[in-house]
Order: sequence, then C-alpha cells, then structure tokens
Amino acid sequence: MRYQSFLVKYAEIAIKGKNRHIFEDALIRNIRSALKPVDGIFHVFKEMGRLYIKMDEPYDYDGALEALQRVFGIAYICPVVAVDSLEFPVIADHVADYMRAVYPEQEASGRSFKVFARRASKQYPMDSMEIASELGGVILEACPHLHVDVHHPEISLTVELRQQAYIYSENIPGPGGMPVGTNGSAMLLLSGGIDSPVAGYMIAKRGVRIDAVYFHAPPYTSERAKQKVVDLARQVAKYSGPIRLHVVNFTDIQLAIYEKCPHDELTIIMRRYMMRIAEQFAGKDGAQGLITGESIGQVASQTIQSLVCTNAVCRLPVFRPLIGFDKQEIVAVSEKIGTYETSILPYEDCCTIFVAKHPVTKPSLKRIEHSEKKLADVIDQLYQEALDSAETIEIG
Repeated sequence: MRYQSFLVKYAEIAIKGKNRHIFEDALIRNIRSALKPVDGIFHVFKEMGRLYIKMDEPYDYDGALEALQRVFGIAYICPVVAVDSLEFPVIADHVADYMRAVYPEQEASGRSFKVFARRASKQYPMDSMEIASELGGVILEACPHLHVDVHHPEISLTVELRQQAYIYSENIPGPGGMPVGTNGSAMLLLSGGIDSPVAGYMIAKRGVRIDAVYFHAPPYTSERAKQKVVDLARQVAKYSGPIRLHVVNFTDIQLAIYEKCPHDELTIIMRRYMMRIAEQFAGKDGAQGLITGESIGQVASQTIQSLVCTNAVCRLPVFRPLIGFDKQEIVAVSEKIGTYETSILPYEDCCTIFVAKHPVTKPSLKRIEHSEKKLADVIDQLYQEALDSAETIEIG
C-alpha cells in the first residue's frame, strides 16, 4: 500500500498542560528539518491535538520513515490512509480496501483483529462502539480469512473521524523523549570512545541542544583520530540536530602536566583542565551545563573520589547520563544509534595516549590542587593558547 500521510504520536508532550503548544511547535520544526534532505514534499501540521504529515507524490517513504525515527519527541509513527469524506459508506469502502491490501489472505490467513474507533465530534450519527462494530462486519465480509478477537487481537485497526477520516494499523516506534531545543543547551566533552557519543545522544533525547568539544593531541594523535570524532559527531547530529564541534589542541598542556605533575595523578589533572576549557566554550555558546560519558568505577578517573576532584573545577552542572550504566548497556545504545563501529576504530585520542601505568583511584582534592601549583609558571599561557587556537567545525 502507498501512504500519503503519517500520524505522529507523542507521549510526554501530552502532559504539558497549557505549555503543550510550545513543545508541539518545536516538534513540528524538528520534523520539518529532519525531512528536508528526504526526496519529496512534506506538509507538517497540527489538527485537533494531533500532528500529521502529508506527502506529495513522488516521495521517499523509507527515507521519510528513517528520518522520523530519529526525531526526539516522537513516540510512534503511523502510516495512515486519509479519507476526505466522513460518510460512513465511503469510510467502510476504504477500510475494506485497506485491510485487503495490508493483510492479504496469503500473508494473514487465520489472524485476528479488532477495530478501535474514535470520533472528534459527538454529533456524528454513530457512536464509537457502533462504528467499530459496523466496520468489523465490513472487514469480515471483505477478508473472510481474518477473525475477530476483542481481547488479544493480532491486528489493531484504528479509525479516527476528525476533519477527515484516518485509517491505520501500524504503530512504528519513534525514539521518544522531548523535542530538541525545549530544554536549553549543554556542551558535550566528546572523545573517540564508545561512551561520550551515547551520553550526548541521551541528553539530547531530553530536549537539550548540544555542542561539543574534542581534545586533540598532535602529533601523538593523528588526523584520522580527529576525523573519527567528526564522524561520531555527525552520527549523533542525526538525532540531536546541528552540532558546533570545537577541536582544541591539548598537546602542550598534556606535556606540561606530564613533565611537572605526579604521574599517578595525570589523568585527573588532565580531566580538570578539560572541564575548565569545556566551560569556556560552554560560556561562548550559551550552554548551561557540561555532558560527559563517565560511569562510576569504569576506569580510575571515574571513581567517586576522582569525580569529586573533577567536579571541583566546574561552575556549571555536569550531566553524566551513563553514571549507573555498565559497559554492555552503553555498547547496546551505541549499536542502536550507529556510533559503535566508528568508536572502535583503532585511532587513539589524547585520553588514551598519556595514561599512567598506576593511576590513583582515590585522589585527594587537596593533593591534586597542590600538584597543580607546579604548573603555575606555564599553565595560564598554555591555557589561553589552547582556547585561541581551537578550530570550530559546524556539523549537521
């Protein structure tokens, strides 16, 4: 069957009360943006508490569906048959045609169904129960290979009578969440690993617009390592929308830390300077928080004590959506969103180059702050040079 419309269902937005229109309008903007690269002309609009997309032929059905499945805020996508007339015999004919086309005997013999009917106007001459009952009879006559089961149907056909009649039986899952742009913005510390792209995806799913900062360490890290992070940002941007990626040359700061600070504290001190720099870019971009891919106990720099030392340099809140995840749970999300295969490419980033053989797992904040004083004669200049020389790449 060739569909000319989608019904877009949302979940959380429905409980927003008087502010619901703000979230609906944001969702409509994001849907239009997501469909721009798809072949075809798409009309997105609200009608009586529902969101619809109408398509002009020709259009790319698979491309449209794939794009919609990446728009946060969408709970389900329903390909629908829209009927201009609300006359019952006309609707009944379309229902019969729909069921014959979508559930032919050779594919659906012996399957059960139930009809769900909804009326927008109580003035309609039949109530919902009558509509469902009558249409059930129409389907049994048109498709004798099907049978009714009102308790556990295999096929649930919905017919909604609004300004038009809408007929559908598929509820294709969307990504859920909230429309991006409805909950502020945050700066993602993006590396080439598995965790940080997943963290960015999860915060964007809550309606937060994200930008990102990547710490590059040439010549110890290659251009391929940088391109790997650009590719990861591009994949996350398919869900989050455009990302401004700041690439910071971190080599000189890392070398100074390596030369002047205790080696068992290298990772913690490096992370503290990364957080400081990320906050600077957050301020420039108007972001209200930082995002990291840290998970408690995953590595030495992610113990509770280490996170306390890292947080101590931050004024902005730090969002860690993976904090209670184990590695396999993180991998599962990365596979779902398409970042895993890129993340495991063997191009190391700065976090994996300068690693102590025996990193401290229970650092003392006072000791870390004392060790950082050894950088006093060089760090201000190196810090400013890192900010001034950063490259910004617009992605998405």
